[in-house]
Amino acid sequence: MHEDITYRPARDLAQMLREREISAREVVSAHLERIEAVDPEVNAVVTLCADRAMEEARDADERIARGADVGPLHGLPIAHKDTHDTAGVRTTYGSPVYSDHVPERDDLIVERIRAAGAITIGKTNTPEFAAGSHTFNPVFGTTRNPYDTTRSAGGSSGGAAAALAAGLHTLADGSDMGGSLRNPASFTNVVGLRPSPGRVPQSPDPLAWSTLSVQGPMARDVSDLALLLSVIAGPDPRSPIAVQEPGSVFADPLDIDLRGLRVAWTPDLGGAFTCERAVLDTLAPQLRVFTELGCEVTEDAPDLSGADEVFRTLRAWVFEAKLGGLLDSDRDRLKPSVVWNIEEGRRLTGADLGRAERLHTRIFHRVREFFEHYDVLLLPVSQVVPFDASLEYPADIDGAVQETYLDWMRSSYCISITGCPALAVPAGFTPGGLPVGLQVVGPHLAERRVLAVGHAFEQATAFGLRRPQL
Repeated sequence: MHEDITYRPARDLAQMLREREISAREVVSAHLERIEAVDPEVNAVVTLCADRAMEEARDADERIARGADVGPLHGLPIAHKDTHDTAGVRTTYGSPVYSDHVPERDDLIVERIRAAGAITIGKTNTPEFAAGSHTFNPVFGTTRNPYDTTRSAGGSSGGAAAALAAGLHTLADGSDMGGSLRNPASFTNVVGLRPSPGRVPQSPDPLAWSTLSVQGPMARDVSDLALLLSVIAGPDPRSPIAVQEPGSVFADPLDIDLRGLRVAWTPDLGGAFTCERAVLDTLAPQLRVFTELGCEVTEDAPDLSGADEVFRTLRAWVFEAKLGGLLDSDRDRLKPSVVWNIEEGRRLTGADLGRAERLHTRIFHRVREFFEHYDVLLLPVSQVVPFDASLEYPADIDGAVQETYLDWMRSSYCISITGCPALAVPAGFTPGGLPVGLQVVGPHLAERRVLAVGHAFEQATAFGLRRPQL
């Protein structure tokens, strides 16, 4: 019975709650029992708010009983990413420097989720300061992949994704600089959307004009993801780059006819990266699905030359700007990759940043022109299948050495630079049972198109319905 609740789509549970077919206490209790039963294997929910969650569930049931107006997420349990400040709940950013940190206020994304009626059941694990696409830190340890607990769940929203895959919460919030919503979704057979910058406004944010890191939704299917996006998207005066279109535009059904859709597919963005053969062997057969749905599929890619330099330059600048003070005060408590990022930022010159921004602008316009000829771009989410969880990052891709912990993430971080919305959607399994995701990219601000295409693919394939055996 409990698994029937914990794997039921969020939109169905929300309707059942509104119609009093089930109580919020039953829903929250089922998820807490699921966490107790399977999370020791996965380590996805790292701070649990069981008593608080049951109190909020009682309040939610009372609101329904007296006929009060309720939000679209009313009574749904969600654990927030441990980089998102959550008032009154321990929030560590995966760092020993903040191991006892309890914020006094919510980040905007948490504020919106809770205002829509969701119940906070805890926090989800993340690498230290969200650095890297493998979720481990000295505070809580390593999050493991529910489909194979010897493997990585990806990151930095790895705890969020693993918790979805394991049935520990209904929806998830996350963030994405170089793939942190998409890579873990690909690794764990769920969906994750990196929205266009400003689509989900961020506050507080010390670099409010920066477009590199965004926050966004994760779910077990695209319709649930759209439900969460409808809540967290929309304008807010605290963000100077907030998109003014209301989030409610994502609340409508996603069903569309794909006949005539112009689809570009690339296995490598014109040689920008290489993939493990297992990834391409899993994805290549799925192109037939788009053809069968009536799409015109062409192998092509935008010119993203310079994207690597842009990403690494702006990433280093962001790390130094946000965390540089910790390098001076707590260097010995930071993991080496965080130290490296900050030091790379300190080596930058004004000329370096100027060149990166010029390249950034050229890439935007080349991609804009590319989408005059195509409706969506398809490519791998991740260049590798889920790797050994004991590693910091994959040292090689089919023999090609990966020199830094960023190298294997190019298939995601090159897309980050474009400013385009990018969806990771389940696209099959390797012969060994490891999930592989497909990345669906659309023009700047074309989130609805990307979601509709992902939804159609999901409906045609049903890969997302395959659950892990825990």
